[in-house]
Amino acid sequence: MNPLVELVGAGYAYEDGPEVLSGVDFAIAPGRALVLLGRNGSGKTTLMRLLSGGLRPGAGELRLDGTAVGYDRAGLTRLRSRVQLVVQDPDDQLFAASVEQDVSFGPMNMGLALAEVRDRVDSALTALDITALRDRPTHLLSYGQRKRAAIAGAVAMAPEVLILDEPTAGLDPDGQERLLEVLAGLRANGTTVVMATHDVELAVRWADDAAVLTPSGIRVGPAAALLSDPELLASAGLRQAWSPAVTALLRARGLLEPDAPGPRTPEALSAWAGAPS
Repeated sequence: MNPLVELVGAGYAYEDGPEVLSGVDFAIAPGRALVLLGRNGSGKTTLMRLLSGGLRPGAGELRLDGTAVGYDRAGLTRLRSRVQLVVQDPDDQLFAASVEQDVSFGPMNMGLALAEVRDRVDSALTALDITALRDRPTHLLSYGQRKRAAIAGAVAMAPEVLILDEPTAGLDPDGQERLLEVLAGLRANGTTVVMATHDVELAVRWADDAAVLTPSGIRVGPAAALLSDPELLASAGLRQAWSPAVTALLRARGLLEPDAPGPRTPEALSAWAGAPS
């Protein structure tokens, strides 16, 4: 399956600083839930900004559908119509007086007809379950509501790839669950979602694939296998998740078949333990 967007031999260094990324080959495949993990300063934010066109590689190139992205207005418009980044702090992204005005900003600037803009705004507000907040001033929203409004602004652009920087940070457990339900709905409608997080438990539970940024480079592979490697996680400054450890224990005790998936949540473990043998 051809990647939607990919970096080929990419490198980047900030002005007067050391190289953050070097020789990176990284692809986003359609239809997969991809998680980015790594310690602070590992290059996650730089990687996301390179993928979304916010930064230009100092070496190598960014490709969209196999074609190198141009960094002129036409090239970046083409990229951003298909790849959207939502930053960690919603206050860095929200700027309009009301939720509706903020969510409509992107589609309006694409030059779409007003009817199409309204349809996109309605769909995005519905997808994020914030229709009732349409007329609410953005400065009166709760933190979780601001997170949803910021994501809605990106969703209104109808991207094929949605990149989220720490989307669950600062949310309480209920807020996290509601956001994960939203992301599941977006994926069901064809959006490929990429999430950066420090939460290995969340990554194991949510992702199909994982990219782990370490001092020696980026390791990419199926999330279940990659996030079961304690040495890899330690090299990335990450804690082990309980799910792979529990799964390994169940298999070692002969309670789980070698190829059977292990429980990803405490609720799944409880349901599995209570099921008839």
